[in-house]
Amino acid sequence: MSARANFDHNLKELKEMLLTMAHKSEIAIKEAMLSLLNQDMDKAKKVIDGDNEIDDLEDEINDKALLLIAMESPVATDLRKISVALKVSSEVERLADIAVNIAKSAQHIGNEQHFKEIIDIPKMMEIALEMVSESITAYYSEDIELAKKCAKKDDEVDKMFGELVHELLSYIPQNPNSTNQIIQLAFVCRFIERIADHSTNIAENVIYLATGKRINLNA
Repeated sequence: MSARANFDHNLKELKEMLLTMAHKSEIAIKEAMLSLLNQDMDKAKKVIDGDNEIDDLEDEINDKALLLIAMESPVATDLRKISVALKVSSEVERLADIAVNIAKSAQHIGNEQHFKEIIDIPKMMEIALEMVSESITAYYSEDIELAKKCAKKDDEVDKMFGELVHELLSYIPQNPNSTNQIIQLAFVCRFIERIADHSTNIAENVIYLATGKRINLNA
């Protein structure tokens, strides 16, 4: 195998590792949300305990990327690919951390009866998860249009976040005994809003990867 072919093979492996890491993070987020909705404490604990596996994957990706830089002396375009892989892995690791935070909110609420049916938070999460999927697919295929499509949804999530938190906090005076639960649900809304932000960051890195230009897709 030529030096160039070997380098391309290693870059492809790096992308595959990132795809695996992203898939695990997506599953963790979905499981964390289910633990909240179903008040499943065992599932919440599994999400929290599983975070180390995702952290280990990020370490492997970082090591492989740094080894590529050290061993292959990549040219500017190749260096950009490695740099973006490192940035995307960092964003994906933060997504996994958010899954842990949602699982911890589920634990804080515990088996306390929900003061009202949780309907709008899963809808907000559905959009955020679409953004995660689209941003990762855009990264893997270097699809600029998909990256832009993903980022456009961020405004919708931001709007839902503002409305939901305002609504939740308005329930406290009438439901003082549910204050802890309401605050935890407001935290979950914030966590979901951060999922959308990290997805947008990945989308911005896709633009940079494909064009070499830094663009703020939230502007």
